[in-house]
Amino acid sequence: MPTLTTSRLYVIAILVLIITIAFSGAALLLSRPDSAVITIHPPVPTSTPLPTPTPAPINVYVTGAVARPDQVHQLPHGSRVADAIEAAGGLIDDADNALVNMAAFLRDGDQVHAPFAGDEGETAKLPTPSGGSRVHLNSATQAELETLPGIGPEIALRIIEYRELVGDFDSLSDLDNVSGIGPATLERLADLVVFAYD
Repeated sequence: MPTLTTSRLYVIAILVLIITIAFSGAALLLSRPDSAVITIHPPVPTSTPLPTPTPAPINVYVTGAVARPDQVHQLPHGSRVADAIEAAGGLIDDADNALVNMAAFLRDGDQVHAPFAGDEGETAKLPTPSGGSRVHLNSATQAELETLPGIGPEIALRIIEYRELVGDFDSLSDLDNVSGIGPATLERLADLVVFAYD
């Protein structure tokens, strides 16, 4: 029986080694995980909002029981009665601060009157519109409604809800249907509100 020579064995061993390495390399390449795909999503372009005009300051006349009464004060738009009282030096000791609605919003041309304690006939009509400027109950915003005496944020919201559910107010008596508004408030509002569309 013929025997393989040493050189042939050597060649066969090398071939086996090469084949083994080739198969190992192929197996390694096949088992390699897929490369990750990176997707870049650029941000969606947004439009730059247009600049809004800065509301003009308002002028308010403050009278009554304040440190510096009977003066006109310039205040930022959106100011409240408390800001006007502060600009006038604050309430004096003789003031009846229970009648001053410090939270009411102010409009240009309003008069804020701080009653003296014990004055007869003083009311909480703060702010007092001047020049016949009145609030339109069927279109007023919450902020505009809150400028009326006796109308705070909660009642202002009720007025708006009533308008949306029932419809426009036709007269002052319709306002009596809003919870929280009584005869005293209606009397104070009589000359400060309008109903009909001009």
